[in-house]
Amino acid sequence: MKMLINRPIDVVAEMVEGLVAIHPGLRRLPGRTVIVRSDAGNDRDRRVALISGGGSGHEPAHAGYVGSGMLSAAVAGDVFTSPSPDAVLEAIRAVAGKAGALLIVKNYTGDRLNFGLAAELARAEGIPVEIVTVADDVALPISELTAGPRGLAGTVLVHKIAGATAEAGGSLAEVASEARAAALSVATMGVALSACTVPAAGKPGFVLGENEIELGLGIHGEPGVRRAPLEPVDALVDRLLEPILGRFQSPPSRVVLMVNGLGGTTNMELAIVARRALSNLTDRGIVVERAYAGTFLSALEMAGVSLSLLEVDEARLKRLDAPTEAPAWPNAAPRSRVEPETAEPAPGDATAAPTPVPIETEVGRELKAAITRAAEALIAEASRLTEMDQLVGDGDIGISLARGAGAVVEELPVFPLDDPAATLQRLGTTLQRSLGGTSGPLYAMFFLRAAARLRDNPRAFGEAFQSGVEGIMNLGGAKGGERTMLDALIPASGAFDQALKSGRSFYDALNDAASAASQGAEATATMSPRKGRSSYLGDRALGHPDPGAEAVAVWLRAIASV
Repeated sequence: MKMLINRPIDVVAEMVEGLVAIHPGLRRLPGRTVIVRSDAGNDRDRRVALISGGGSGHEPAHAGYVGSGMLSAAVAGDVFTSPSPDAVLEAIRAVAGKAGALLIVKNYTGDRLNFGLAAELARAEGIPVEIVTVADDVALPISELTAGPRGLAGTVLVHKIAGATAEAGGSLAEVASEARAAALSVATMGVALSACTVPAAGKPGFVLGENEIELGLGIHGEPGVRRAPLEPVDALVDRLLEPILGRFQSPPSRVVLMVNGLGGTTNMELAIVARRALSNLTDRGIVVERAYAGTFLSALEMAGVSLSLLEVDEARLKRLDAPTEAPAWPNAAPRSRVEPETAEPAPGDATAAPTPVPIETEVGRELKAAITRAAEALIAEASRLTEMDQLVGDGDIGISLARGAGAVVEELPVFPLDDPAATLQRLGTTLQRSLGGTSGPLYAMFFLRAAARLRDNPRAFGEAFQSGVEGIMNLGGAKGGERTMLDALIPASGAFDQALKSGRSFYDALNDAASAASQGAEATATMSPRKGRSSYLGDRALGHPDPGAEAVAVWLRAIASV
């Protein structure tokens, strides 16, 4: 796949640099892939701040919607990978004041976890924060047994309504209320004609035949809920509109239509799609008050389209028509040049390198060897894990885990390795910052909980393992048998603890844990997915092991080999 990039690892940072250079009303937080309004600090106490974001690859979302009348800041993670809680927290600190901040989050596990943790940290600092989650996808049912409907292009309409409410001086409660109501009133369905290619992966996430399409797809390169034969566009548009209209309790009388290209769709095709959608809705007696066609929230270069309908009244139309300087909104008002504020250095951007911590004990040397081996194994297996994830998810887990492992290796010289509890604490904070996506907060919680148990009892290794697993279950809401990393961690924890309690050596206990994790990961191939990345595919994921569970087996086998 040919791309106009330098190095895959630099695409997000260089994209952010380019956007700031193009649009004078935007600036970048130093050291972060966070874009904020240039005037954000001037009236932070007067107006509720709006923050959104997620993985990159969805341009013009979300940075294209930063500007007066829409977002105050956009937080960009790596491609298709949720940003870290640290980055979201820095965005909140940069743009939110006494009026507080509203976080608009698409319903993906990683986004919910990372933005949710950042909100908690901001509240602890005294910043009022509310969260609105958008789940406009109608391809997936609303169910407590799955991750549920995803956030798709309808999120952009929620940005606009919330932004206009905030610009008009609404309180945090009022802005959140209007945004939440809009999120519940929008429905989206998409179709793909081709896959997309994550730059670091180098090949498409799935392959379609010449006359095949994917219906009900997400925006992270994953397959849809069903593969179908290609048909004329009029029939395809009608097929998309049926489940969209079915989401509403009663047929809406007035709507806004958004025809969204997924990145590789021509304007010609979008116009043809819009033509049929407008005709279909008019024939049903539905008044289309506004129609937008273009690329609003993409999936890299994926060929395809999504349709969104938002039920409206006069008040909601007024919000949509209100002026905005956000560069990607289709009726943006003329933008005035705003001189950027003097950039303040971001916390943690100190240039002085930390002082290495000497290792003085055999425990410290063995711990260093184990962590190094685990990190090296994840880096070596990145391609295989990514290929596994492309079959059942969004194709980023190998890349993400390798990035987190690289950060651990880089920071390992300053870890307090003679103190296992303090080392696990440092592992958690390092991965929270560097890993991103869903895995970041889950692994952070695992190590932080394990560290806390070891601080209480430095010999309670089995209990620490179990405490970490319970932390993941509490934070992510999953349990065993739902085809997640827990299906490797739970049996591994049990085998480890049992071996120690029976008087076997630490080495034997680790080998038992690694063996149990491998068996658990293999067993996920026969599990019907209910949580995590595979829940969007349903039974189409059967036959393929869960890559998150396999990653657990990878690093446990590596540790056991030391």
